[in-house]
Amino acid sequence: MFTRKATLVKKTGPDGVGRYEFLKQLIVEFGTTKSPEAKRQVLANLSNFAYDPVNFEFLKQLHALDLFLDQLSTDDDDLTHFGLAALCNLSPDPESQDYIIKLNGIKLVSNKLLHKNEEIALNAITTLFYLIFPSQRHLLTPEILTKINVYEAHPNPRYKNLGVIFMEEANKNA
Repeated sequence: MFTRKATLVKKTGPDGVGRYEFLKQLIVEFGTTKSPEAKRQVLANLSNFAYDPVNFEFLKQLHALDLFLDQLSTDDDDLTHFGLAALCNLSPDPESQDYIIKLNGIKLVSNKLLHKNEEIALNAITTLFYLIFPSQRHLLTPEILTKINVYEAHPNPRYKNLGVIFMEEANKNA
């Protein structure tokens, strides 16, 4: 459910922890905890906040995009999944797009295409779609297209549908 800032203030009340402070606490906890399971839980919570545009500005101010991008280089599939899911949710935002691209996000995300974990692979396709089309078409590489072609012919309809849509967009004005 999408919210407005006024709704957040009303729900929080005068003595409650604001959204910015809560997200900040989660980021600090992620950085300080030693428990892999606690890290997964915290990142899952942070990732869930990335679905609502009211949180975009807070997440950018707290450098959460860096945290999410860092998870694409981990061997922990859960952390990768949560980080990529958050990036997928943030990637329609123009400022987030620019930031992700500036930090080598196209390469980091495209490395997750053809991943054995279905959710990671689907999030990678969708994130790349948002990052590349329509204005960053020049960032589309032959390597990305080769991987997307695999999905276009995939028997799994989730992969196939995203692959077809991606290639249709890639072939527009090509």
